[in-house]
Amino acid sequence: MDLRYKELKYCKGVGPKRAEILRKELHIDTALDLLYLFPYKYIDRSHFSYIRDISSEDEYMQIVGIVVDVQTVGTGKTKRMTAEFADRNGDTIELVWFKGLQYLKIETGVPYILFGKPSFFNHTFNFAHPDLEKIVSQEQLQTRCGLEPHYNTSEKMKSGALNDKAMRTIIQGLMPDLKEGIPDTLPDWFIEENHLLPLTDSLINIHFPANGRILQKAKERLKFEELFFIQLQILKQAKRQQMQSVGFRMPIVGRNFNNFYYNYLPFQLTGAQMRVVKEIRADFVSGKQMNRLLQGDVGSGKTLVALLCSLLAVDNGFQTCIMAPTEILANQHFLTVTQMLRGMSVNVRLLTGSTKQKERRELLPALQKGEIDILIGTHALIEDNVVFANLGLVVVDEQHRFGVAQRAKLWAKNLQPPHILVMTATPIPRTLAMTVYGDLSVSVIDELPPGRKPVRTLHYNIQRRQQIDNFIEQQVEKGRQVYVVFPLIEKRDKKNKEEEQKQLADLVSGYERICHRFPEYNISMVHGKMNPKEKDLHMRLFAEGKTQILVATTVIEVGVNVPNASVMIVENADRFGLSQLHQLRGRVGRGADQSYCILLTDFALSKDTRKRMDIMVATNDGFRIAEADLQLRGPGDLEGTQQSGLPFEMHIASLATDGQLLEKARRVAQTILEEDPELALPKNSLLQTGLSKLKNSTTDWSEIS
Repeated sequence: MDLRYKELKYCKGVGPKRAEILRKELHIDTALDLLYLFPYKYIDRSHFSYIRDISSEDEYMQIVGIVVDVQTVGTGKTKRMTAEFADRNGDTIELVWFKGLQYLKIETGVPYILFGKPSFFNHTFNFAHPDLEKIVSQEQLQTRCGLEPHYNTSEKMKSGALNDKAMRTIIQGLMPDLKEGIPDTLPDWFIEENHLLPLTDSLINIHFPANGRILQKAKERLKFEELFFIQLQILKQAKRQQMQSVGFRMPIVGRNFNNFYYNYLPFQLTGAQMRVVKEIRADFVSGKQMNRLLQGDVGSGKTLVALLCSLLAVDNGFQTCIMAPTEILANQHFLTVTQMLRGMSVNVRLLTGSTKQKERRELLPALQKGEIDILIGTHALIEDNVVFANLGLVVVDEQHRFGVAQRAKLWAKNLQPPHILVMTATPIPRTLAMTVYGDLSVSVIDELPPGRKPVRTLHYNIQRRQQIDNFIEQQVEKGRQVYVVFPLIEKRDKKNKEEEQKQLADLVSGYERICHRFPEYNISMVHGKMNPKEKDLHMRLFAEGKTQILVATTVIEVGVNVPNASVMIVENADRFGLSQLHQLRGRVGRGADQSYCILLTDFALSKDTRKRMDIMVATNDGFRIAEADLQLRGPGDLEGTQQSGLPFEMHIASLATDGQLLEKARRVAQTILEEDPELALPKNSLLQTGLSKLKNSTTDWSEIS
């Protein structure tokens, strides 16, 4: 029977009840769907060892021998089964089981294959919950599978007798039908040209590989196909978007731009800033709508680039709006822009939720008449009564903090969509950018302005608190300011309520300790539970230098610019991800003085946590940190979405580890689309079919900006 149409309940070992569990837990319906449930690891079962070979707890082992003795000891929760197992040399070892004793049927004096991972207990090795497979023939030993697949299962699957072993048995039962062959999803010419295994061979060897080499070939085929179709979709939509999207032409480099560039520019542009302005200028004169992502590390000068582009728009008779995710950041942009343009005749205004009604009654008509050149604001900009005369450029800062619907309302402020520039200070690894933002033009500011010293990062355990307090004292005596940041869980669900209250208590007690330790200093506290006016007051006091120490949560992660602040202390730094730590570090190092970021943790740390701390100490490069974060945690936390929640489904490929394969897949997709943009040629009909099956293929990701 064709595995594409064979229902799960008709697969050997499944049946209606198990099929329903698999459908609910894995969202699969057919035998072919089941074949796309790939193993998460393989264990080599081709090698047999002896008990004397055991030397560590790390390796799975396979030993041939007999059970000499079996006993059940203890009662209730302490009940367990133990067995003495002797190998072919006569050496013995203890086996022990704590669960599922009613299902164990172990015979003494019968040859078994023992398989498991040794553990060290009471100064000796033993095996806890090993597999015992009765040997019924010598052939069993000779044909022992080399690489045994292991599958992830959920608790509901296990309760329905669908554990790892059961899944392996069910999938093995599909192999005879699979070996008869299934239709390939890629054309023959494509498979040959890219040196790939056929689909049938790939699916057989991803589950039951004969050896490591053929397993790698199977993985490569399946990963490449997955990445290829994702890139084909992104590039095809981007091509269509480029063909269809008419953009405002802005050919003039006029009075405002030149006046600012030659007379008001606060410092010379870096090479990276100049390159990005040229890239945006090329978009402005192309006649196509710009959809550009601007990546730049904290403090790299993205706001200045946005201002220069805004002035180009103004010189061509268009308005610009700059949208920020918080009032603090919007206010900061407004202050920065108005200070830079002081003395020029460019009308810049601010619109946020706090803007008074009296001011709105004057501002909104002026905007509609075209009297306002640049409008800076928050979500307030997307309100229906905010009407532009001629909106030509939209700049969105920290764009991932806005929903797609919110951003779309901004694009609709003009009959013809304006040029779009989305900015982020969270560096996005190349593989993620090529995939999630693969249809956008990407610009990168990879230089810091001249005169900036790299922030020195140190990792200390909390036992060095007194030394750190002394350091704070030295810095404040020099006239500097200090941030002390505590973690605070943002989610508001019931599960996190207790933990959140505990963290808030830690913040408040930390504030009280610091006030007690530094009675002579003015100290502010800011957290997300404060009312906005109180929060803004304390932020402003710190920004104006009226308080020396700011104790806060991550509300200061984005948008606080205090050049005089030279120390960032992160309490419980192990509770933060790499990207978040990098964002926090970016709050200091904005002036000419040497700045410091001190990461405080307990002494006992997990391997991954210690690695995170080491990376932060080793580099200030946001892109290196983002790549490391992707490796450690997957793409999830980088842009607030798990890999399974990306705009496509990935069964086997990984954005963290398959960068080279992704780049190759993108090149192949580009070559095919250059020859056949609509995939209309007969030889590409299978590619068109594969594209139509891609999850969420109806979503036009070319408008993600």
